[in-house]
Amino acid sequence: MSARPGISGTGPWPGTDALEAQSSVVGDLVGVPSELQGLPFAVLLPARGPWGDRVGHAAALLEELPTELGPHGWKLADRPGGDLARARAFVREDLDALAVAAHGYTGPLVVPVAGPLTLAASLYLARGDRVLSDAGAVRELAESLAQGAGAHVAAVRRVVPGAEVTVLLHEPLLAQVVAGVLPTFSGYAALRAVRGPVAAERIATVAAGVRSGGASAVAVHGGTAWAAVPAIRAAGVDGLALAVGGIGEQGWERVAEAVEGGLRLWAELPPQASSQCAGPDVVGQADALTRPWRSVGLTQSGLKDVVLLAGEAPGRSSPDDARAALAGLVRAGRIVAERAEA
Repeated sequence: MSARPGISGTGPWPGTDALEAQSSVVGDLVGVPSELQGLPFAVLLPARGPWGDRVGHAAALLEELPTELGPHGWKLADRPGGDLARARAFVREDLDALAVAAHGYTGPLVVPVAGPLTLAASLYLARGDRVLSDAGAVRELAESLAQGAGAHVAAVRRVVPGAEVTVLLHEPLLAQVVAGVLPTFSGYAALRAVRGPVAAERIATVAAGVRSGGASAVAVHGGTAWAAVPAIRAAGVDGLALAVGGIGEQGWERVAEAVEGGLRLWAELPPQASSQCAGPDVVGQADALTRPWRSVGLTQSGLKDVVLLAGEAPGRSSPDDARAALAGLVRAGRIVAERAEA
């Protein structure tokens, strides 16, 4: 089958009903027009609390590194406790919902997981600062996440045997980690930078782990910062994801280098602007990708290989809002597909 622009999401979804959320996502993305490819994704439900958000989900996956909730969020613990049991229960609940919603499904499936550097910047040591402050602990965390996320992918493939899994590692703090600008717990200093090659090695460890669990591909989402691109490229993954709305000309030049180097672009598009007179600006949303794509000299036909991501825009307070945003992205995707043939 010829290449077609993909449509997917980053994972978080409003509400607390896992089956309703997963059924909506699978149903809406399986039914996209033929000139597009829908890539259903496993949902995360942050409205369930810290046990159900991206960090809590990743904490539940860690092997032999128990975690618990502290005054400032998740931290490493001496032994498993109630917080970890609750987070793991949500992971099981989500897998059950996926099994029902995607029963009989064959095709691509995106599984979002927090990346090792962002997780190290979000978790705290049992008695101390962020895990990121201890190079040995960061390495151990990456190895633990590799094992746990690999086992999670294997579990996903058991409940959806026809799935071709792509793991989307979320690294929104990667650029700050490499730049050494994240504050210490006290806020009076910055944590020491993790060198780009070391960051790439930690990501590569997790990528190898999820591939061993059966993932067909791995993409890394660098958030809004194009400065994350070099470390992502060096990690040897298959795809680069970025929120492309504000990365500017220099950022697009880095994206072009990555695409020409063989990485698939997963472009998180800005939400559609809307007015009372004209309604949602579908063309403007498509332009956020296609105009800079052309300006840096990438081929129009290359747009067929791009995956468009619906981001986590504020204001999507209900499942209906999220479904409307996904439907709007499909309409923008049809414009991208049309321009790819020009």
